[in-house]
Amino acid sequence: MPRILIIEDNEDNRDMLSRRLRRRGFDVVLATNGSEGVAMARTETPDLILMDLNMPDLDGWEATRLLKESPDTQHLPIVVLTAHEIPGNRERLIEAGCAEYHTKPVEMPRLLVQIESILKSIRRDS
Repeated sequence: MPRILIIEDNEDNRDMLSRRLRRRGFDVVLATNGSEGVAMARTETPDLILMDLNMPDLDGWEATRLLKESPDTQHLPIVVLTAHEIPGNRERLIEAGCAEYHTKPVEMPRLLVQIESILKSIRRDS
């Protein structure tokens, strides 16, 4: 069962995503901010990370940078979740090492396709 780490400061978003992903058979672990998420990425061995961009403490940009700089976590695919669709953001995030970009409100069918595609690609490469 693939493990997904959700790094999201909004409790309602964490709850909705975790419930829906668990119903789909994923093992889900939760982090409430960027610092906690970076630490959990090292200890929880997720297969994929869903990362909110706008968080207090350590935002998604900085958390992604830290994860991609570390040999222990640089291989982890990150799907960014953001409420702010800014022109050029997707390209900048892909350049930063993110696997995908998804705007809120989350379109669950689309997000599931993105997740499955990334996980299938990882299995193929292994």
